[in-house]
Amino acid sequence: MSMARDSSCVGAGGITVKAIWIVVAWLLGSSAEAHVKWFYKGERPPVQWDALLNPITLVVIGGVVVLVAALAALQRFRGGHGLIPTMRWFGASDDHRAALFSFIPAILAVHFAVPLFVGSVQGQLFSPDNHLPGGWAYILGLLQAGIALSLFYGGLTRISAVLLAWLWLISPVFIGLEGMLDNAYILGFAAFFFLAGRGPISVDRLIFPRLEPSANLMRHAMSALRIGIGVSLLSAAFTEKLANPALAQAFLQQFPLNFTSSLGLPIPDDVFLRLAGGVELLVGLCLTFNIFPREIIIIAWLPINLTLTVFDWVELVGHLPIYGAFAALLIWDNASLPLWLRGMREGPLPVAQAVRSAVKQT
Repeated sequence: MSMARDSSCVGAGGITVKAIWIVVAWLLGSSAEAHVKWFYKGERPPVQWDALLNPITLVVIGGVVVLVAALAALQRFRGGHGLIPTMRWFGASDDHRAALFSFIPAILAVHFAVPLFVGSVQGQLFSPDNHLPGGWAYILGLLQAGIALSLFYGGLTRISAVLLAWLWLISPVFIGLEGMLDNAYILGFAAFFFLAGRGPISVDRLIFPRLEPSANLMRHAMSALRIGIGVSLLSAAFTEKLANPALAQAFLQQFPLNFTSSLGLPIPDDVFLRLAGGVELLVGLCLTFNIFPREIIIIAWLPINLTLTVFDWVELVGHLPIYGAFAALLIWDNASLPLWLRGMREGPLPVAQAVRSAVKQT
């Protein structure tokens, strides 16, 4: 009887260990397959939507949808509260949190402007896989560089945000609808800077105070940023993996990143790439629909950084906007909106004071 009990315990333990390894492989798999189009060499296979009918793909998508629905129900049961501590729990005062929020637009602008600069001098539109043809590389490259400068210094920020949104809207002419959707985060950043402006630490607040957005617009800025990031991840999940397994498998041939055999639980490439797509789908859905966003960001942070030593500075620079957005969303919670508005409207130079000074000058 004792031996049988021990044997059953060992068996249960073995199943538990395997389950843990599967979860680890599933989470880390998203990194090994991140931004396939950025690094794949050769002619890309087209998206095949009938690939979604593959049994494994259907199981992965169905599992993710069920998990997201369960998380949504849990969040509702908890009254919208997350599972991890907020800044308030760590002792941050309201004054300090408001001050931190006043820095967010400047931080995001730097993270976003750097890859935009790099792309502008390399003839790329938004990401390394989108090369502009002929003279358009100079024309749109100059436009991207101008937008990047405006955001970096915080001068005429909202006008540049409109130009950035316009550039994203016309981008299918150069990179197709697929490239446009993969870079939906561009529209998220454009919406953020139009709705929030560049904040108190900017040229705008000093010399263009009348261009500052209203408090009613500012309250929607973080949501726009979050949704833009989420839609980008959803698009990549399908166009690079779930609906394009041929591209994902060809990528694994060039970059053998299926590391699961080293974990003692080898997973076939076709399953591995679908699990990777499932992770992106999970993160994208949770961010888009605001379901435990802070928790999902912590889960996504490890896989999104895991291949930096493989794809070096190209991935590092390309991911800078994501790093900045994740950091901003990580410190955001349900109680943040009043402090966000306070930090944005007041800060080192309050909007009202700047506008009064401008009126006096006229």
